[in-house]
Amino acid sequence: MIDLRSDTVTRPTEAMRAAMHEAEVGDDVYGDDPTVHRLEEMVADLLGKQAAVYVTSGTQSNLCALLAHCSRGDEYIVGQTAHTFRFEGGGAAVLGSIQPEPLPFEADGTIDLDAVEATIKPDNHHFARTRLFALENTKDGNVVPQDYVERAADVSKRHSLGFHLDGARLWNAAAYHGVEPGALVGSFDSVSVCLSKGMGAPVGSVLAGSDELIVEARKYRKMLGGGMRQAGVIAAAGLHALEHHRHRMVEDHANAEHLAALLNEIDGVSAAYGPAQTNMVFTKFERDASHLQAALVECDIVVGIDSVYAPGQVAATGGSARLVTHLDVDRADVERVAEAVASAY
Repeated sequence: MIDLRSDTVTRPTEAMRAAMHEAEVGDDVYGDDPTVHRLEEMVADLLGKQAAVYVTSGTQSNLCALLAHCSRGDEYIVGQTAHTFRFEGGGAAVLGSIQPEPLPFEADGTIDLDAVEATIKPDNHHFARTRLFALENTKDGNVVPQDYVERAADVSKRHSLGFHLDGARLWNAAAYHGVEPGALVGSFDSVSVCLSKGMGAPVGSVLAGSDELIVEARKYRKMLGGGMRQAGVIAAAGLHALEHHRHRMVEDHANAEHLAALLNEIDGVSAAYGPAQTNMVFTKFERDASHLQAALVECDIVVGIDSVYAPGQVAATGGSARLVTHLDVDRADVERVAEAVASAY
């Protein structure tokens, strides 16, 4: 089965399963799990931060960060289609009483900084206190320009805002630039990274930041039910992914570019893949594509037609799909997908 719905569908390799089997464990709530310690230390080192905490998911990681940065009645500035705002159940508002102030994204994953500054509230009891500015990298598969990140950091610093990155796919951004991830996140006060998006690990994310912020985040991890016991079994998968799967992501990017080129050769199909894209291909169908999903399943291919993760991509009469390459998809697979689309469409 070729599954292009997301890079979250990757499965542990045999080598990763062996590492999980052999993992040294302890009770992580007591702070006794050596494998979790190794994972947290590795991520903190990779990102150039003082400390890190292992959590169950990217949603929990982002929420722990927001709760650590903001108090009840505060607000954070975030993109209108950012994962932290749109796809994480409204946790900041529901569980943290933190008000989101969403602004539109530009096509390259940036948010207009003049709009950000205009949104920051004055120190007045009529308003929620603006405390945090959150970005996402990559955004819809695009690597956010690094010069923009530095300018955004300057805005945050001038206004005494925290600066958070949802770096669920930061590994892709680092692979794109050919640098270690720490080179991209030095300006952020907190960074969330995912171990199960394209990396093969079955579960888990890590939040990194200052010693003080991570102490707060650990408290919220416990409050949110994220205190795990012998978590070294799954932390070992994350360690293996970091050691073996980060740098190969350039293969996923090349496969996505190749897939887009093949799809663009099909009459009635257009596939967007820009110069800053990584492992996502946003595809539009000019004609009715309602039958396509089922037809591809017959070929052992799974895609998401008109996915909620393709906002603004729906054609007037056809449909759209976000196709995501990852660890379990190779060059032959993307060629097979293109052939199947051409035959079924």
